[in-house]
Amino acid sequence: GRALLVLLLSGTVSLLGGLIFGYELGIISGALLQLQAEFELSCFKQEVLVSAVLIGALLASLAGGILIDRHGRRRAILVSNLVLLVGSLILTLARSLTLLVIGRMTVGFAISVSSMACCIYVSEMVAAHRRGLLVSLYEAGITVGILLSYALNYIFADVEEGWRYMFGLAIAPTAMQFLSILFLPVNPVKLSSWDSDCQKGLIPLQDTEDRAAAKREPYQEKHYSFLDLFRTRDNMRRRTLVGLGLVLFQQFTGQPNVLGYASKIFHSVGFQSNSLAILASVGLGAIKVVATLVAMALADKAGRRVLLMAGCVVMAISVTTIGLTSRMAPLAMARDCKAATGPNASHSLTQHPLTAVLPQFAVSPVPPASGAAKGQAGPGFAATRSLMEVFASTQSKEVVPNPSLTQKRDLVGQSKKGALESTGPPLDAAPWAQHTVLNWITLLSMMAFVSAFSIGFGPMTWLVLSEIYPAGIRGRAFAFCNSFNWAANLLISLSFLDLIDAIGFSWMFLLYGLMGVMAVIFIYLFVPETKGQSLEEIDQQFSRTR
Repeated sequence: GRALLVLLLSGTVSLLGGLIFGYELGIISGALLQLQAEFELSCFKQEVLVSAVLIGALLASLAGGILIDRHGRRRAILVSNLVLLVGSLILTLARSLTLLVIGRMTVGFAISVSSMACCIYVSEMVAAHRRGLLVSLYEAGITVGILLSYALNYIFADVEEGWRYMFGLAIAPTAMQFLSILFLPVNPVKLSSWDSDCQKGLIPLQDTEDRAAAKREPYQEKHYSFLDLFRTRDNMRRRTLVGLGLVLFQQFTGQPNVLGYASKIFHSVGFQSNSLAILASVGLGAIKVVATLVAMALADKAGRRVLLMAGCVVMAISVTTIGLTSRMAPLAMARDCKAATGPNASHSLTQHPLTAVLPQFAVSPVPPASGAAKGQAGPGFAATRSLMEVFASTQSKEVVPNPSLTQKRDLVGQSKKGALESTGPPLDAAPWAQHTVLNWITLLSMMAFVSAFSIGFGPMTWLVLSEIYPAGIRGRAFAFCNSFNWAANLLISLSFLDLIDAIGFSWMFLLYGLMGVMAVIFIYLFVPETKGQSLEEIDQQFSRTR
């Protein structure tokens, strides 16, 4: 009974952690539309507000590892919950832009610490043969959180000061996670404490041989300094190489940008009415959720290496196909804040590089904004970003022509008359409107990319990271790799349009395809299979072999 309770609570903590993460990243897009009108935010101020989460999360990546290692995973999650509650209250009660920025920074810090601590805590808490499933549950939580945030954006779009409700509702899952973790053990049970909890089946090991070995040789936890990550002691340098390689390839295969022009593709293949646009966005979101569930089911059966390599191969083929089709059917690009129409001038956010510039962009419950904050953190943040890009871009077609909302937007629009011209061509004159077959191939390639990322790099990167480091430095090592993940995501997003100017759109995607091939080779050579092994066995395997 106790083992089952621990299993259920661990799953709940993992799922709620992901859900809060996805919700906080997704909710800003709907809130920003109202905040823009209420606080008269310029493009720059919107960028500051959206980037505040990134700043908070980067700080957490630097400081969070020490908190997780010194004070324990459970305490780190509890602290992140309290910080998140404070951040949500600041946002809900905010009366100025300064308070909003402080609130979003606080939230960014909390979700980044929580994302790292949840994955590590759950990976240490459960048996080896269930670890893949329960850590991947975090990724599933993220996708559900984003879907939930967009549903609430839609519901509160027309409510007076609806953004306060949007920010405030994050308190509910946070309180639930706080209560769930109170019932879990303070520290994951080590093998050396065999006769107490392990024997009662709290953390069952793989099989009887493992049990006998664990009883004979109690596992000795070692202590490490941060610099040990770069030394040959216990092969720590190779582990760091594996961790950094995975997080960097996760970004350099083009994940932050591939879906940035989803709306353009949806238009070009005929998704031009409101209902079809919503259907297309929900469809891609559903594909992502289903693919993540498949990854959860296969993580402990097929193994991490197989899913990573299979995902990379499909991603490489998908982006190469998009690169080749775009050579024959070129897509127009929007560059800056002024390219967007009307109150949705929040397009500026550097992170949303490829939003379609179509005249009917003017009214939408979910603006294609929320740029810099998108998916910028922790486990699965990259995957998160994909879904948000798709949702943001596909829902930006006059989804709800609500009279009062339209009126509100028009008021803002008048004050920004100069920025309202759309720089894009009319739809029927667009050069890509004539290439129906190629556009469908591009759309299917994009769906394949979303699925492959959600099965491979999305959940598996963070699962492997939570397994390959020794317990004594796991928090700091995870945080170190996480900070590179954020930095790489930012670099890819900011340099995307400049690179397109320099080498062209199709070459950019062919380059992503090449990076995908390199990622497959890297995983084949360096990433070990960790399925079905206890964390202690993985540690011993790394320490022995070069």
